[in-house]
This record gives sequence, C-alpha cells and structure tokens, in this order.
Amino acid sequence: MSKSAKLIKKIFFKYYKENDEIVKFERDDFIKASQEMNIPPPKNIGGVIYQYRYTSPLPKEISNTCKSGENWIIEGDGHAKYKFIKVPISPQIIPTLDYPEIQIYDATPGIIKKFALSDEQALLAIVRYNRLVDIFTGITTYSLQNHLRTRIDKIGQIEIDEVYVGVNSEGEEYILPIQAKGGKDRIGIVQINQDIEFCKTRFPHLNCKSLAVQFKYNENVVVMFELGVVNYQLKVVKEKHYRLI
Repeated sequence: MSKSAKLIKKIFFKYYKENDEIVKFERDDFIKASQEMNIPPPKNIGGVIYQYRYTSPLPKEISNTCKSGENWIIEGDGHAKYKFIKVPISPQIIPTLDYPEIQIYDATPGIIKKFALSDEQALLAIVRYNRLVDIFTGITTYSLQNHLRTRIDKIGQIEIDEVYVGVNSEGEEYILPIQAKGGKDRIGIVQINQDIEFCKTRFPHLNCKSLAVQFKYNENVVVMFELGVVNYQLKVVKEKHYRLI
C-alpha cells in the first residue's frame, strides 16, 4: 500500500463510526497522521487530496464500509476542510460504443495542434476553434476564462478547465463550465457537482449547462456530454460524437 493510501486510510478511520454517511477531516490531519505513523508527510498534501477526489479509487478498506451499490467520494467543505460522503455509485461516464458520428471540418490551426502542452489543452483548443460548444448546445457561446481556479465558500478551492458564456435565439443567457479529460482520466461526479455549484453561486441569474469533453479511444473523434446530478448520481442529459475531417 502506498504512503498516500496509508494516510488517507488512517484519517478516514480516525473519524469514521459505523453507519456514518459523512466523515469530516482537515488538511492538517495529513501532518498529524504522518507524525503518528512515523513517516515523512507528503510534500504536496493538495496533490494527495486531488488524487483521491478525482483520479484514484479509495483504499478497499474504506470502500468496504459501504453497502452494495454505494461508495465514498471526497468533497470540499470550506477552506482546507473536506468530507467523505457516502453516495450511490454513479454509472461510469464513457463514450457510447457505435454512437453515430457527426463529421466536422477541422478548423484547428496546425501550429496549435503541434505545440499543445497536454491532451486536455489540445482538446479544449479543438473545441474552441471548431465552435463545438455552439454546435452541441445550439447556443452562441464565447470562452470567458480558461483554467479557472477559484474558491466557493462551502466547498473551498475548485478548478474548472474552461468556462463559456452564451445566449440563445430567444435571448436567454447561459453559463457553461467544461471539464476536459485526456488519456485514461474519467469524468467524475465531484467535478461536475462543483461546476454546477459554481454556476449557482457566482452566476445565479444565468442558465447552467455543465459540459464534459474527451477524445474517443484515441481516435480523431471528440465526444461531448451535457451532464446533471440527481441525488449524487451523474446523469447524461445529452451526448454527441464529432469526427474531425
């Protein structure tokens, strides 16, 4: 078991009581747990928290405290504060096999593709230059900010890959946060939930559409999702596949 797994496990069971639905902890608990275990603290505590919030499964000893059909997620609970929440297991959000593809003439400048620094940035550039948000939603949109890092009172710090604003043919205004996933990364409920909370908190007067985008199995196909959250379960509202030609 890795050092980060040992630490998150120790922190969880320090506060967990049988049948708990929420288990709260703080960033400083990593320092205390390291001292109690006589191991060096993580150099990047934020990175460990990010790992278990977004990319890695929790240790099985933690998962085993759930009933069938449940799992734990980690959400922010204010500045340097977090909480494990027991939720129903959401279906994995992945591109649907054999989904009909829509052909789009690729308007991405070649030099952008050549020098993109990451899969996520390349993907966001393709979406931006080909106006895929407009095509997907039927809304005229504009990129408001790329790689937004901000703070929400009841969650703490959050990051959104890109935020668009837009208006439809009826004059209705929208805010559209986007999460981009490259490689083996998967779309998760924690990020989508905090994107929606960001919209409610910062732009309560705008209609919110939470979007996610990823490449389809290393093909030249961009998959776009509109997602919602109902009772802590991710729901696909809409899915489209765009093949760049």
